[in-house]
Amino acid sequence: MEDMSGVRRARYAVAAVFAVHGAVTGSFATRVPWIQDHASLGAGRLGFALAFTALGASCAMPLAGRISHRFGSRNALRGLIALWTLSLVLPSLAPNLPALCLAMFTYGACAGMADVAMNALGVEVERRLGRSVMSGLHGMWSAGALVGSAAGTLAAHLGADARIHFLLAAAVLTVLGVLSCTWVLDIQPAADEEPPPRFALPPRSALLIGMVGFCAVFAEGASLDWSAVFLRDRLDSSAGLAAASTTAFMLTMAVARIVGDAMVNRFGAVRTVRAGGVLAVLGGLLVVLAGQPVVAMGGFALMGLGIAVVVPLCFAAAGHAGPNPSQAIAGVATITYTSGLIAPSLIGGVAQATSLVVSFGVVTALACGLAVCAGVLRSAERGAEREVSPRAAAVPGPRP
Repeated sequence: MEDMSGVRRARYAVAAVFAVHGAVTGSFATRVPWIQDHASLGAGRLGFALAFTALGASCAMPLAGRISHRFGSRNALRGLIALWTLSLVLPSLAPNLPALCLAMFTYGACAGMADVAMNALGVEVERRLGRSVMSGLHGMWSAGALVGSAAGTLAAHLGADARIHFLLAAAVLTVLGVLSCTWVLDIQPAADEEPPPRFALPPRSALLIGMVGFCAVFAEGASLDWSAVFLRDRLDSSAGLAAASTTAFMLTMAVARIVGDAMVNRFGAVRTVRAGGVLAVLGGLLVVLAGQPVVAMGGFALMGLGIAVVVPLCFAAAGHAGPNPSQAIAGVATITYTSGLIAPSLIGGVAQATSLVVSFGVVTALACGLAVCAGVLRSAERGAEREVSPRAAAVPGPRP
C-alpha cells in the first residue's frame, strides 16, 4: 500500500527544495550590477557572459537522469542542490570576462541539473497523489526568488561585498536544501533497468510540449526585462513606478502559481492553459494599446496571470508523457531555457528596428500560441489519469 503520509511529506520537502532553488536565482539577480563593476564589463560583454548560463544549463540537463539512475533520486537531488547553492559564489569571484563566462557556464549547469531532478520528483509526487501540485511547487520557486531578491536588495543597499553576501547566502541555502532532501522520495532504479544515455535528443512529445512552454517563457522573459523600460520610455513613467511594474509582475506570477493547482484540478491542464492564453493575449493587447501607465501595468498583470501556470504544467505533461520522465523534462527545460535566453535580446532588437510597441505585439502573437496549442497537453493529461486512477492504492515499479 502506498504510504500517503510519506508522499505528502515528500511534497512539502520538494516544495522547500524549489524555494531554495529560487532563492539562489533571486540572490544572484540583485547583484548583477556589482558583478559587472567587479569584472569591469560593459553592457554588451556582460550580456555575452550571462548567455553562458543558458548554455551551461542546456549542456548539463540531460545528465540529471543518469545521475539519478546512478545514485537514486534522493541522493542525486541532495548533491545537485548543494552544487547549485554553492555555485552562487562563483560569479562574484570572476575578475574578468573569460572567468565570468566560465563561472556562468558552471552556474547554469548546476542550475539545470538540479532543476530537472527536482521537477522529476515533483512529477512523481503529483502522480502518486493523483492531483496537480506542480503549479504550487513552481509558486514556491517564485516565492523563494522573491525572498532571495529581497535579501539581495538589502545587501546591495547596505553596500555589502557580493562575495561575502553570496558566501553567507550559499551556506544558509545549502544547509536548507540538503536538509529538505531528507524527506523527498527516494526512487531507485530496477535491477535490470538500463541507465539513460548521457546525451539524447528529447522525444517528440517533449518537443511539442516544449513549444507551449517556449511561448510562455518568451512572454515572461520579455515582461520581466522590458516592462520597466516600456513604462519609462513609452509612457514617461517615473523610475519608481516603472520598477514597481516588474515587482508587481513577479508577485502576480507567484500568487497565480500557488493557487493554480486548484484551477488545474477543477478544469484540467488543457482548459487552464487555454484560458491562460486568452488572458495573456488580452494583457498583451492592453500593453500595446496603453496610453497610461496604469493600463500598461494592468496588461502586464494579466500576462503574468495568464502564463504563470504554463511552465509547471509543461513539466508535468512531459513527465507523464513517456517512460523516461527525466529525459522528457530535460528536453522541455532546454527549450524553455532557450526561450528565456533569446526573448530579452530579440525584444531589444525588434524595438531598435521598430518600437517597443511592435516588440510586445510579437509577444502578444506568441501568447496566442498558448490558446491554440494547449491541446498538446491532452495526451499527457489522459496518460496521467490512466496512470493514477487504477493504481491509487498500490503503485508498482521502483519504491523508496
